[in-house]
Order: sequence, then C-alpha cells, then structure tokens
Amino acid sequence: MTANIPNPPPPDDPSIAELIAARPPLATHPMDGLMLDGVALNAIADALGTPTWVYSAATMRARLNELAAALRGAGLNAQIRYAVKANDHLAVLRVFARAGAGADVVSEGEFLRAREAGIPSSRTVFSGVGKSTAELRLAAAEGIGQINVESAEELHALSAIAAGMGLTARIALRVNPDVDAGTHSKITTGRAGDKFGIPYHHAAALYATAAALPGLRPAGLAVHIGSQVLSLAPYRAAYARLATLVRDLRAAGHTVSSVDCGGGLGIAYRNEPATTPAALAGTLRDAFQDLDLELIIEPGRWLVSPAGVLLAAVVLVKQDNDARFVVLDAGMNDLIRPAMYEAWHGIVPVSPVDAVADVSPADVVGPVCESSDTFARNRLLPPLVAGARVAILDAGAYGAVMSSTYNARPLAAAAMVDGERWSAIRDRQPHAALWRDERVPGWLT
Repeated sequence: MTANIPNPPPPDDPSIAELIAARPPLATHPMDGLMLDGVALNAIADALGTPTWVYSAATMRARLNELAAALRGAGLNAQIRYAVKANDHLAVLRVFARAGAGADVVSEGEFLRAREAGIPSSRTVFSGVGKSTAELRLAAAEGIGQINVESAEELHALSAIAAGMGLTARIALRVNPDVDAGTHSKITTGRAGDKFGIPYHHAAALYATAAALPGLRPAGLAVHIGSQVLSLAPYRAAYARLATLVRDLRAAGHTVSSVDCGGGLGIAYRNEPATTPAALAGTLRDAFQDLDLELIIEPGRWLVSPAGVLLAAVVLVKQDNDARFVVLDAGMNDLIRPAMYEAWHGIVPVSPVDAVADVSPADVVGPVCESSDTFARNRLLPPLVAGARVAILDAGAYGAVMSSTYNARPLAAAAMVDGERWSAIRDRQPHAALWRDERVPGWLT
C-alpha cells in the first residue's frame, strides 16, 4: 500500500516488487530475505558488515553468453573485449577471462590488472585519449592485440616508439563520427568537440599517413559514441559512417580488416526501454555484412551492472516535518553515479518483512558532508529503522571502481556469489591504510 504521499514520486517508478521481479538474479525468500542467486544477502552483511559490494558471477557469465550467442546468430565474425573500466576487480576479470572474453583497457594499470587475471595481451585492446610514452612503450613491448590511436600526435609518437624498439604495432584509428548518442552529456564521446577520436573528415588522410609510417600496421578503424546508449539509431548512424569510410579506404588501396565498434549498450536502471544484444547484433550485421570484416565490441556496463548490488545499512531515519531522510552508511564516496550523473538506481529492502510493508516517500542519503550525497529523492520505501538493510541495485558497473576515500571513509568490502556459494573478494579497508603511504616532514615532528 501507499500512504501519506505529500509529493508522490513519478507514476512510472517501479515498485519494490517490480524491481525485484525484473531482475532474475534477485528473489525474496520468506525467511532469509533478499537473495542474490542462491545466497542470502543478509548472510553476507552479517559476515562482512556494510557497506559491501556483492557481485554475481553467474549473471556475468550468462550475459556474456547471451551477447556472444547474439553475435553468432547474426553471422558475425566478432570478438568481445570486456571494458575493464566498468569494474576492474581481479575476480570479475577472472570470470570473463575463463569465459573467453578479452579486455578493453585505457591505462597501464588496467592492462596489468587484466593480465594478472589471465587475459592475454593478444586479446587486449588499448584505448584512451591520453596514453603516456610509458604506456605506448608497454603496449608495443607486450604485443597488445590492438592499439586504438586517437590523434595524429599519438600516431607519430607510437611510430617513433615502436620503430625505435624494432617492433610493429597493430593499430586502429579511433574515428569521431560526430554522432550524438542521446545519453548523458558527461558520458557522450562521439560528437564533434568531444575530446575523443580523430575527426571523421581527417581519418582517411591520417590512415594513409599511418600506412606509410614505420613501426605501425594499420588494421582498421574504431569508434565509440558513448555509454548507457538506449537507442539503436545512434549506432546505425555511427556504423554507417564507418562502413562508408572502410569502402573509401579500400578504394584508395588500403587494407582494412577490422572495425572496433565500441560499447555503450545501456540497461534499464528504472524501466527504460533498453535495447538488446540481438538488436545490436542485427544493427552490426546490417552495417557491415558485405565488408568481410572482423568486428570487435567492448561491452562493460551491460555485462556487469545488473550483476552487482551495494549493500548498505540504515544509520538513522530523520523526520523533518513532512520530509523523511533515510541515512545510510554508504555514501557518494562509495557510489558516486547519482551525484555525478543524476543516475537512478533501484533501492530495495533486504528484510522480507520490510519488502511487503506499507511504503511512503523518503529521500535516501549518505553520511558524506555534501548535499549531493543523495541516492534517491522521494522514493517509496517502508518505515525503515536503524540497522535495517537495503540493496542498491544495478551497481556492478562504475560503482566500486569509481569509489574514493573522501571524508576519510575506507573503501567498502566486496564479495562474489556463484550459485549457492560466496566468498569475500576484498576486505574492508582498515582506517590505518588511509594514511599508511603518507609521510610527515621531519621539521613537523
């Protein structure tokens, strides 16, 4: 039931029951409460405390398999390179490594993490607009499968480095197609004026330059238009421009054997009409089916976001006239997406009693000393009391990986669920670790 709603939430907000029902890994057990796969989240919170990230390995595998099956079903020669920036935990990377995915990395650290998790250099794409000299040298030395070059300046720098090492680096030119992905402006990457990629009208000339430079083997093109893309129309526009460029380059006598199609496939955090892997695969087929290309795609969010939740406990409930503030022990230092992107995340109680209780509006906030430390406004929730637990949904991507220790708040613990078993995969950071690497000058001691 819904009671006493002075400022009701939008009518299309899903209910607690609808949020859980729409996510197959979740279920409410009448005694144990909210379950992720076969594990009670209360059991994990009892053992590890809160806040704690919890990830489902089975969900990651299932989504990777669904995506791979869609690509095969469309008759595509396509390779999947998981976007490490979405969630770089070694256990997560190991799940994808064992399932046969490669890695899309944007830094030396991400490359080393992927390698540590068992993803070979040959199945790695190195992207990123600001690769350092050291990173380019590492990429060449390690024989990374493909380096996506984002500028003329980077192209010449890589040529000098690789040639100086007596090596040949396989590259693709990342093209900026000037296509608006229709997503949040802070995660749109393919418009003219965005920092990413080579302007479309300069790409053909720069490809010819690359073919003449020492130390380089141009293999193809790359594109990435943004993240959390919910419509196929921007993909169609971007891929059509890339297909035209492939034809033009081949007509000029250049070899173009691959296109890196990027990632960005969105999910339904709320109840958005998100597209599917099968629909994306059909779009790829329509754009490139007559070009005999190897395709690469770089999914991140779509694979891991629905596989993760952030467990938090209620510190207190503050009543201020008609306003109710549910204050959690998790804050924006843990999950910054709502503060940074105005992102909507489902929030559901862990207790089976709370899951069926009457609801009323509440602002769900954290303990950080910032007004932006707010997870939800005017959300319909039961009368939660201090100690009650909630799960913030779809937190597997761009959650823990963007965490900080702001307000001297240690990094949260993390666990992985696999069927009916679970294990801690990161201990809660002790407070002393916050200053362990700091030094005080002698004149202050």
